[in-house]
Amino acid sequence: MTTETPQTDGSRIRDALLTGSRFLLTSHARPDGDSLGSQLCLAAALRQLGKQVRIVNADPVPESYAFLPDAPTIEVAEVVKDTFDAVVVLECSSLDRTGVRGLESQTLLNIDHHAGNAMYGSINWHDVSACACAELVSDLVDALGAELTPAMATHLYVAILTDTGSFRHANITDRTFEICRRIAATGANPAMIAAEVYNNGSIGRLRVTGMLLGQMRLEHDNQIAVLTLTDGMLAEAGCASDDLEGIVNLPLAARDVQAVVFLKESEGALRVSLRSKDAVDIRQVAVSYGGGGHRNASGFTVDHPTTATRQDVIDRVAGVISRL
Repeated sequence: MTTETPQTDGSRIRDALLTGSRFLLTSHARPDGDSLGSQLCLAAALRQLGKQVRIVNADPVPESYAFLPDAPTIEVAEVVKDTFDAVVVLECSSLDRTGVRGLESQTLLNIDHHAGNAMYGSINWHDVSACACAELVSDLVDALGAELTPAMATHLYVAILTDTGSFRHANITDRTFEICRRIAATGANPAMIAAEVYNNGSIGRLRVTGMLLGQMRLEHDNQIAVLTLTDGMLAEAGCASDDLEGIVNLPLAARDVQAVVFLKESEGALRVSLRSKDAVDIRQVAVSYGGGGHRNASGFTVDHPTTATRQDVIDRVAGVISRL
């Protein structure tokens, strides 16, 4: 497949969407607010233009995002067999992050804001200055000539709210707040949206939060908080694995804590989520393990981890902090 020169304005993406009529939208496995909001907003814009659109993800919509307008339209599948004019891949630095097979032979439109994108698309739109993929989708909605509806604005706000860590990460710009101004002016309700995302958890979530914080370890002169979660803890608390949104950020509320290492052990694999403050670039740690993300929010997975692996992750985060 021939790869075009990366674009900075999305014009070729726009042209491809205006020219085609049948599209598939997808994003990374274990979808978050930005992946879901970006997909749903762009799908609505394309349908306004009379396009046929399907959204297919490898994993279902987490309960905390079930309130999103049109969330039930998202299909869950491991493989796609149909052919489309183009497949729009949102928020994926590499194609395998989708977890969906059957995309390799399609015309791929790659829209992403993560550093280290592999530029795997037939057309690539990669903008690391965007705080969320939704910023690019917002620009694309305008470029397509679609009308931003209250439902689409809700999707965009969820994406931006969650991918900025509730407006706490360092990648926020004036563009972010201009988009949010338009979102509010369109009729989305920011307070209601935040309540749905953050105040709608289960009792099990509360119980597992207590377990995690009660067993929290502090390393590197209290600058690194280490949280460890097992399937047994989830079962004991009665908490679903998709009801953990935002828990990883809680230790950052402490003044001394500069980074969080969240270790989720399940079925022989270790999922590691990393969060940090300000200039602490934990993305480089994730990349060293084959993962990725942003400076203040990254992650990766290790198969068959050892005790030494867990300590090495902590040591690498400590090294990042020490070099500042």
